[in-house]
Amino acid sequence: MQTVNAGIPWLTILILLPLLGSLVLAVAKPLRQYARLVALVISLVVFALFCVVLLTEFRTDPAQLVELYSWIPQIGVSLAWGINGVGAVMIGLATLLVPVVILAEWNRFGAEQQGYFAWVLALEAIMIGLFAARDLFVFYVLFELMILPVYFMIGRYGGKDRKRAAMKFLIYSLAGGLIMLIGVISVYVAGPGGAGGFLIENLTGTLAMSMPAQLWTFCAFFIGFAIKAPMWPLHTWLPDATENASAGTSTLLVGVLDKLGTYGMIAICLPLFGRVANTAATVIIVLALISILWGGFMAIASKDLMRLVAYTSVSHFGFMVLAIFSGSKLAMAGAMLYMVAHGVGTAALFLVVGFLGQRGGSHLIEDYGGWQRVTPVLAGTFLVAGLATMALPGLSGFVPEYLVLMGTFQANKVAALVAVLGVILAAIYILLPYQRVFTGPRPEVAVPDLDAREKTVMGILIAAMLALGFFPMPVLAVLNPAADQTAQYLEVGSTTENPAAQGDEEGGNK
Repeated sequence: MQTVNAGIPWLTILILLPLLGSLVLAVAKPLRQYARLVALVISLVVFALFCVVLLTEFRTDPAQLVELYSWIPQIGVSLAWGINGVGAVMIGLATLLVPVVILAEWNRFGAEQQGYFAWVLALEAIMIGLFAARDLFVFYVLFELMILPVYFMIGRYGGKDRKRAAMKFLIYSLAGGLIMLIGVISVYVAGPGGAGGFLIENLTGTLAMSMPAQLWTFCAFFIGFAIKAPMWPLHTWLPDATENASAGTSTLLVGVLDKLGTYGMIAICLPLFGRVANTAATVIIVLALISILWGGFMAIASKDLMRLVAYTSVSHFGFMVLAIFSGSKLAMAGAMLYMVAHGVGTAALFLVVGFLGQRGGSHLIEDYGGWQRVTPVLAGTFLVAGLATMALPGLSGFVPEYLVLMGTFQANKVAALVAVLGVILAAIYILLPYQRVFTGPRPEVAVPDLDAREKTVMGILIAAMLALGFFPMPVLAVLNPAADQTAQYLEVGSTTENPAAQGDEEGGNK
């Protein structure tokens, strides 16, 4: 293989480090008793290395840290890596949450279950590859490969109904991937072909497809991403998965992996199908609004705290999708920032609920009451994470939600006004569970509050929430160029025709 980049292949190194660590832990059985320590060290090295590379090598222009290796030249497949602003912040989120999850799950798994940490490292490698992939075929392969570690992390290391939840996750994911594969093949056939025939930049604006063909191909990608996002009505696998998965697995699943849904809409659907996306925007916005309200109402009705957090995410993903298809650059920047803020806030909620469950032996709201009197630090961290989810000013959720609503209001006043109802629902589904679980008479339990390790985990996440709340501009400065470029695809789609597609409609089929 021959690379075209002259510098150090940083993205390849970042992918290989956790992958090799995972393989070593899987093969070297004597190391398994030290699996959590090895995994923590490797994940910290990956996070530190990415921070250094981001500060020294990354610029705000598109496709930074580019690498290109020939893989399957017969069909134009390349191992192509490169990141723009949204890819950079998502890799940053993934590499931050992996060591946090390892530290949070430090005492959960015994010596015979240390394989969990090998799966976490494998998943980290796949996540970095997905957010860095510039080749559509490679993205699809990693999109499917990601199912494997998550399936085992749920099915082997989850709760009592873990096998059913893992199977439901598998079925939904495979169905979405199979539908997406039809789109991948269609795009390649309609694209320029040859060397680099699957490169997303080579496919953008070059698809010789009629409008109906574009619509069906767009739907194939959108359905796969909507399942992952998750959007109503394709979301039903998520509450079951999070209820039965460990808190760390739920954190990576919802905090990072589900963002592949919205990331795919931004990085693939809009560049390749801007004209169709503009046409379909009204229907998608309606689905997004239903997701916002449905997720909110279902969170209020949830009796299990893990399911509650899952449904809050359905609502929040509705905000992201609403912003992506609103056609507003301001809302698009808000959606990208929302992806990061939601990842941090939801991670804190899942992990603190996990800490609560380890003490109380249950995630059911009715099994608690008055716990603020015995675990004040735990109660305080739950409240802070919940307030961030409610978009309280000064915490991570406020700026992105404000940008989403303001940008959407500029483009679609009715949709923005309906979406505001989701903000009201958020106050209910956070404050009512807090009241039921943590306020009231002192319970007759003797449990410890958060220990130093758990305080470190929550301290890192709360610090990230405060940083995004008070100082969002450094992240927005990275995201804005990508947001402006992505929003233009909808604008172009509404005003111009794709010459290749136009020629196809006139009879010049490729």
